[in-house]
Amino acid sequence: MSTLIRNPLKPTRDRDPAGRSRRRFARRQWLRRWLVWRYVIGSVLLVVLSALGVWLVFVSSTLTVKHVDVQGDSLLSREQVLAAAKVPAGAHLVELDLGAIRTRVSGLAAVKRVDVSREWPDGVLIKVTERHAVAVVALDGRYQAMDSDGVLFRSYPRPPAGMPRVVASASIGSTALAEAARVIAALPPGLAGRVDHVGVRGIDQVTLTMRGGATVIWGSDGESALKAEVLVKLLAHPARVYDVSVPGQPVTGAG
Repeated sequence: MSTLIRNPLKPTRDRDPAGRSRRRFARRQWLRRWLVWRYVIGSVLLVVLSALGVWLVFVSSTLTVKHVDVQGDSLLSREQVLAAAKVPAGAHLVELDLGAIRTRVSGLAAVKRVDVSREWPDGVLIKVTERHAVAVVALDGRYQAMDSDGVLFRSYPRPPAGMPRVVASASIGSTALAEAARVIAALPPGLAGRVDHVGVRGIDQVTLTMRGGATVIWGSDGESALKAEVLVKLLAHPARVYDVSVPGQPVTGAG
């Protein structure tokens, strides 16, 4: 007959239930304390990080303007754009008034559109879209470039070769000039090459002077494509005056 001998040092499942209860209680207490301290530590870290963020953005020189980049400038020099922008060196990026910078650069005559943005961590980017000349306007002996909106934005010492020429008085506004620009844009190349210049006396008062001396009464820019088609057919019949202001009822005359 064999006898089972137990190791007195080896704990059994049923031995010391009070100790297990104390250990479970201690673990629960530790977890409760950790939960409390976790929120405390998290709150302290949040305050510290917030303070650090405020210092970094508003006090430190890390996020301040150290350079300004300009893109899209060809008519204007970089120096002209920067002089108009007046971006304060060393200013904190977050405090920059981008709208004010945009307004100042937009005041340059050659600028059609401008976009200003922060380039973190220490730069500003100015993207300029310049105006494109569609014609040269003769005003009181001076020649100025005109874009498709009728805006005059630069001067020429003499008319550029091959660019359509518009003749107008100094009192003509941009609305009438823009109308002339749309008429020019509607002329097919073959017809445009026969035009000496475009005259503007006011809104809906556009005329063409042909290289041979004939005058074309164009009127408004409405139905310009049809007017051009009608004029090409009329030019086959020599006259001094061609009136296509009402393209469905064109008129020619001796002038």
